[in-house]
Amino acid sequence: MKKLLTITLAFISSALSFALTDQEKLLKLAQDKTAFYGKDFKASYSIVQEKPGQGKSVTEAIMYRRDDAGKWTILVTGPAKEKGKGYFQQDDTIWFYDPTDRKFTFTSAKDKFQKSNANNSDFAPQKYYTDYSIESFEKVKLGKFNCTLFTLKAKNDKVDYSRLKIWVTDDGLVRKKEDYSLSGQLLRTTAVPSYQRVADKSGDISIPSKMLITDNLRGVKIGDKIQYEKTQITITNVSFADQPASVYTKQYLELMSAK
Repeated sequence: MKKLLTITLAFISSALSFALTDQEKLLKLAQDKTAFYGKDFKASYSIVQEKPGQGKSVTEAIMYRRDDAGKWTILVTGPAKEKGKGYFQQDDTIWFYDPTDRKFTFTSAKDKFQKSNANNSDFAPQKYYTDYSIESFEKVKLGKFNCTLFTLKAKNDKVDYSRLKIWVTDDGLVRKKEDYSLSGQLLRTTAVPSYQRVADKSGDISIPSKMLITDNLRGVKIGDKIQYEKTQITITNVSFADQPASVYTKQYLELMSAK
């Protein structure tokens, strides 16, 4: 009986050690909100990059994601000189397709998307809980939003940034993110001012309407102020309808670029 009690107490202690704290639950929810398991995701993306003193450039694209399979496809639809270019990811491998020479080349999640301030990884599910540990947290106010501010440290070297700060509302939506180097230098700031609710058979799903990425390393002094490069991403025409399996192949990019 004593041995059985000891085993039972050990089991309970082990189970409690794996129980998530409220903060870990919220961080995991924030991660889960960026993924769409059990369904396909399709949307139109408008990526507007602004370089101080050089004006703006616009890239239009269609995004397809099948998170269950670890796949996504991006087809660039504009401007005309960029039309037909595309990206295809399967698991941790990303290919870039250029219709000019009809070749695929390897790229990485850390690389910039179409020379903007967005990384390729910004278009995929985020791994706040899986790849980072919580260094600290506090309740803060971000504009009109009540948030938990997490300071996170990477668990591995596969991530884009060694440290993050993210502002998360109680419903698991990230409203702001700051990316830092290991030494603590601020590299990028991402603001998510608004979300849209899209109907799905599993219930309404919150998708960012706009995201504004500021590159805190790329700036020029204009007058008395440093103005940084910025990229605004606008997401429209969101759909969770099933897509053909052929969409998630390199052959799909080759076919669509020929049209």
